[in-house]
Amino acid sequence: MTNSQTWHSLEITAAPEAAEAIEFALNSLDALGTSINHLRKANAESVTVVGYFNDLPDDQRFQDELHYALRSYDFADEIVSTVVRGEIENADWLAEWKKHWKPTTVGRFVIAPPWFEVDEPDKIVIRIEPNMAFGTGTHETTQLCLAEIDKFYREGESFLDVGTGTGILAIAAAKLGAEDLFACDTDADSINIARENAASNGAPTIKFDTASISEETPSYEFVCANLTIDVILPMLDLLLSKSNRMLVMSGILSEQEPMITSALNDRGITDHRIERLGEWISVTVAV
Repeated sequence: MTNSQTWHSLEITAAPEAAEAIEFALNSLDALGTSINHLRKANAESVTVVGYFNDLPDDQRFQDELHYALRSYDFADEIVSTVVRGEIENADWLAEWKKHWKPTTVGRFVIAPPWFEVDEPDKIVIRIEPNMAFGTGTHETTQLCLAEIDKFYREGESFLDVGTGTGILAIAAAKLGAEDLFACDTDADSINIARENAASNGAPTIKFDTASISEETPSYEFVCANLTIDVILPMLDLLLSKSNRMLVMSGILSEQEPMITSALNDRGITDHRIERLGEWISVTVAV
């Protein structure tokens, strides 16, 4: 049984370009959180991505998830140089979060941890407790969606957040005046965290559900779907049908752009907006 004062860690060292793929693998393995050393240090030959766990995954599951993630990002397994399993004191892990997790500014929004004071009265502050690596506002796909909300959301519009994660996009819409909000995710843990985040940010009107959308889901004026291309494409017609004015999609890698644009073209949609950040894109369609 795991000591309550100790976390287990997986430290994976690899070429810098593989950091995001490794973080994806660690999240797939249900890591409690991740940290990355000197990711943006110029000319760094390697980075170490650390995943924190209550209990370490077994070797076979670890190898399978790492291999899948690397292949998804077009990397060979050899891009990883070392894997080290260890333990870390609870206090040290929390200190790592506080050291690495800084506010992220996207347009009018600032995503900040509870302990960080934001001295920008003109900004809309969203407080997120860092207990998951994705959905904290620092990931490029979340930033892309936030930027589109900042640019195109109209006060009072109904809002649908498909694949809500930690609820940031729905919370952002609530802070811009949305009252009819629905956020869903197939991961029950994500929904529980999203509810907590909504409550702590004064956004009690968001309705949450552990599910995906269906034909019975009402339509909304503004829809965000921060998913992955393999989830978006099969449900593209459904997403379009549930969008009364604007549909924003992300979780799409840059090299997957032809896949989504071709799917839209097949549906007679040629006027769409592409935004880029890192290896990711967002696609915005005015319906």
